[in-house]
Order: sequence, then C-alpha cells, then structure tokens
Amino acid sequence: MTKYGSYPGARPRRLRTTPVMRRMVAEHRLHPADLILPAFVREGIAEPVPLAAMPGVVQHTRDTLRKAAVEAVEAGVSGIMLFGVPEDAKKDAVGTAGTDPDGILQVALRDVRAEVGDDLVIMSDLCLDEFTDHGHCGVLDAQGRVDNDATLERYAEMAQVQADAGAHVVGPSGMMDGQVGVIRDALDQTGHEDVSILAYAVKYSSAFYGPFREAVGSSLQGDRKTYQQDPANLRESLRELALDLDEGADMVMVKPALPYLDVLAKIADEADVPVAAYQISGEYAMVEAAAEKGWIDRDKAILETLTGIKRAGAQTILTYWATEVARKLR
Repeated sequence: MTKYGSYPGARPRRLRTTPVMRRMVAEHRLHPADLILPAFVREGIAEPVPLAAMPGVVQHTRDTLRKAAVEAVEAGVSGIMLFGVPEDAKKDAVGTAGTDPDGILQVALRDVRAEVGDDLVIMSDLCLDEFTDHGHCGVLDAQGRVDNDATLERYAEMAQVQADAGAHVVGPSGMMDGQVGVIRDALDQTGHEDVSILAYAVKYSSAFYGPFREAVGSSLQGDRKTYQQDPANLRESLRELALDLDEGADMVMVKPALPYLDVLAKIADEADVPVAAYQISGEYAMVEAAAEKGWIDRDKAILETLTGIKRAGAQTILTYWATEVARKLR
C-alpha cells in the first residue's frame, strides 16, 4: 500500500499487464489489407537486380514481378504500385517510353493483370521522371524549366495507356497543378470511368528519396523544388488536398510518411476520401541499415513505424515491407 495518501489514484498500468491485455485494448491495429507493395520492373534484364541502398528490394524482371504479385495476393496485401525502368537508350526529352503501349510499365501492367486479375489492386505510377533523359517529372521549356501545362498533356496520354494496360488505379506523382482534373477528364473520355486516381496530394521535396533514384535509374540533374512541396509548409498541403478533391481524386496520399506524421494527421482529419501514406525508400533504408549494424531490432522497428503511420491516420500504407509484414500479421 502506498504511503502517499490517495496516489496513485489511477492505475493505467493495469491495462498493460499481459500481452493479451495489451492486444485487447490496442487502439490501432495493422492488417494485411492496409498494405500496398511498391515494385520496380526493369527492361532488358534476365535476373533481378538488387538495390544496394535498399537491402531486400530488387528491380524485377517481368517474370519475377509476376511472382511477387502472386506472393502479395497470398499474403493478403491489397495492392501493388508499379514503377517502370526503361533502358537508357529509350529515354528522351518528353518521356516517350512512358506513353508507348509497349513500354516497360504498360507491358508490366498487362503481365500483372493477366497473372492476378482483380485479386490485387494494380496501381501504376503516373509520372515522366523514369522515362525522361533529364530526369524531371515533366516536359521542359526553352529555359529548362518544367512546363506545367505541356506536362499535363503528357499525363493525360499516360493515364489512357496505363488504363488500357489494366491499371485499376493511376497515381499521378509529378505535382503538376491541375493534374488530377486533366487525368480524370482523359480517363472518362476514353471509357475508363471506373479507373481510380490516387492523388499524390502531398509530396514534399525530401532528402529521403535518395535510394529511390537508384531504384528507377533516375537521370535527374538538379532538384524538384519548383514542383514538390517545401518541407517547412503545412497549410500548403491543405490547399493541395482541397484542389485534388475538387478535381476528382478518389484517394489521396502523403509522401514521405514518417517525417510528416503531423501533416498526415491533418490530411486525415480533413479528407472525406481514403488516405494513404508512402513509407519511402529512405525510411526503409534507415531501418535496414541500423538493423544491419545491430543498433535496433529490425522486426520491432518495422512494425513500430508502420503502426505510427496508421495511428497518424493512414488507411493504407505503401511500404517495401508489405508482403513480409502481411505474412507475419496473418
């Protein structure tokens, strides 16, 4: 019995006494259906290519991508987001390979759709950066600046070919003004009214994208600060959200996740559509590197980061650990 009067008058520790008790009162739970697997498919390779900065992640061949999609279905993962990596010789100033029906991303979409049908929500990255020789997310003007409206025309064409190839969802990630509305119109005008748009409503110019540049073989020189958002800003994200919703976004996303949990929470409070967050390459690499050094418990850290993203308001989470975590959750 305490010697200090009536204290402690409340004992929250009673609800932490056993693993089963803690599980019973948990306020948030991860589920395999929360997870989406980002995956890279590279043209012209015979074997998967490991990514040095992302241990355990590869650039897939068409065959191994199909296998990864099947494994995701079996684990209970809800979706897969595909990124195409063309041969360098096929990159040009306007990203022609991104709208070629026989380009690597469109071929991969058809492959995965044929393999898993509707058992997995098949998503496609709708952006030009993988396909341009300058590495920017849009078409450049005579001064070397990204031309917003010329880029929108390319995005409209990309949306159509990706939908034709079997995408259930397109994910415009370039942060061009008006991109969601233009893409919605382009899809509707070509009979793809049922194809959804996952809007990158909030996408910051982040230092944590570094490993992703290796994953997609980026040719970028310079930075993307004229179109991706300033990490210092929050109100700007709410404005971007409002614009994307007004233009017809079916879902919205915050990217990156962990450095922007406050932004994610605000977006989740404001949005009346499903909210996703992308646990990006740098977040993945930090955990893997620290675990490889023996500085943290890898499995516990993975679950803790994902739970934090879910707690902040994400309904779905894009993570490179999607299949692995889904298997453990089941």
